[in-house]
Amino acid sequence: MRLTTDAAATYRTIDAVGRTAAADPHQLVELMYKECIAALRSAAFATERKQTAVKSERLSRATAILFGLESGLDFERGGEVSRTLATLYHGLRSQIVNSSLGSDPAPFRAVADDLEEIADAWNQARAA
Repeated sequence: MRLTTDAAATYRTIDAVGRTAAADPHQLVELMYKECIAALRSAAFATERKQTAVKSERLSRATAILFGLESGLDFERGGEVSRTLATLYHGLRSQIVNSSLGSDPAPFRAVADDLEEIADAWNQARAA
């Protein structure tokens, strides 16, 4: 782990390491959903404030998380559900990339809302 001179970034790194160290695979997926949603909402806020560096960093984080979620899919055991999620994650990444050069925060909020629905379904499935 590399610590930076930015105290907030250092805290986020330590916090993320702490939350993931003891998490089981299902908790990691839940955490990834939460982090991706937060990154997208932060990107929308940064877009409104014309903070392009923050927007870019948050969108990069969101797309990386979506790649991570997709790469963790088990197509043999997950079957059609895994294929559906892979298509969905790819579509969400495309929406983010296609909207990244624009100045409208709405697409980022829409992707966050879509991902929030998936996260809710994930949590309900885990609880069942």
